[in-house]
Amino acid sequence: MGYGYTPPANPAFEMRMRGEIIAAARAMNAGGTDFSTFKNSRCNPRFWTRTANGGFELNANVTPSAAINDIFVNGQLYAFECAMAMVMILYRATISMIGEAAFNRYFTGLFLWDWSYDSNLKMITTFNLAELQPGDVVYFKNPDHDPNKPEWQGENAIMLSADRYYGHGLGIKSASEMITSLNRQRVPGSRTSAYLADEGLHPDFAYIASLGNARFGPPVSGKDEAGEAIYSRIGVKSYIIR
Repeated sequence: MGYGYTPPANPAFEMRMRGEIIAAARAMNAGGTDFSTFKNSRCNPRFWTRTANGGFELNANVTPSAAINDIFVNGQLYAFECAMAMVMILYRATISMIGEAAFNRYFTGLFLWDWSYDSNLKMITTFNLAELQPGDVVYFKNPDHDPNKPEWQGENAIMLSADRYYGHGLGIKSASEMITSLNRQRVPGSRTSAYLADEGLHPDFAYIASLGNARFGPPVSGKDEAGEAIYSRIGVKSYIIR
């Protein structure tokens, strides 16, 4: 296989990775991590340095896989918001699928903040609810949220099954239960309900598989010339690639 080649989609690999995404979401739910705003985020200083904006920057003396795995092992040391949780879950599933050595080769210099992620975690977006599958990241939008609580403008969640979702801070719930929880955070007197948005994200499974199989060429940089990662967000229609 030549450098830069991405093979056709492998249904078996996709099925296994979707299972690993679900398993990682369940592990986070059981792992003792807390929900917080960026202002109050915290991390294990052995693996991460907390930045001024509430993000987590990988320490120079640890491997990326060890730092990600620590979030699921020592969850009580961590607090973060729901978008960061989604990226952590996708990284954990990627480690499970391609192995620690390949992950450490391609996912260097990790920085966790909101929907910022390494470019090797290529993402595919769908805008059709009928196309969503377990293992996808979905978004429950709360358009009339209390303006004093911007953290409740919506909830990023992993679809676990036909009507079960994991959202960091809300736990595992049905769609109606997610919506009910968000509706409690609306402007007083509002009649505008939260809802499941018609968009979702999932990794480019074929590309992730190619990272595990790669044998030739130098590591693919996850950053551009300015050293920044890809940034996108589910819940809006624009995606910024830098």
